[in-house]
Amino acid sequence: MADMVDAGELGPGKVFLYDNQLLQVVDIQHNKTAMAKMKHKIKAKNLRSGAISEMMLFSGTKVELAFLDKKEMQFLYADDGESGFAYFMDNETYDQIQLPKERVKWELQFLAPNSNVLITYYQNEILGIQLPDKVVLKIVETDDNAVPGDTVNKATKEAVLETGYKLRVPMFVKNGTQIVVRTATGEYDSRA
Repeated sequence: MADMVDAGELGPGKVFLYDNQLLQVVDIQHNKTAMAKMKHKIKAKNLRSGAISEMMLFSGTKVELAFLDKKEMQFLYADDGESGFAYFMDNETYDQIQLPKERVKWELQFLAPNSNVLITYYQNEILGIQLPDKVVLKIVETDDNAVPGDTVNKATKEAVLETGYKLRVPMFVKNGTQIVVRTATGEYDSRA
């Protein structure tokens, strides 16, 4: 039997089912007036579509808590072209899964072959990938002869990572250098 809870017991990060939607609470505000029931204004992310929506639930409304599983897997490769799949392997059973590239477009920019990621599941449904906060990647293309100009404003140049992702890096970074990249923003963090 699933855990049913009052809407007022939800908090940021909690995952619940409501109207056949798998939602994760981003923010919740409680509002009580003298003449009405407690209202819970919930900002939630749909874990299947990625859409963020707001809803109003009253105290006494029951929702079903959902529990997500996470499993570490190794990224193997992605098909060439826009459409296609990204392939991952379970580190324990060696079973392979595939995800549509469109669903993990952002994450693939920071995944080198053989890197480990957490795959998030709900029952047998794969929801997505959870990247580490920072990843180490190699620069394969940048202008090593760039001349620093305006050093007051932290001069930068464009670089291409081994995954094909382009970003701005400081002038002293050369081809072949391993750098640390923040996966949330896609920005340069430091040298590895």
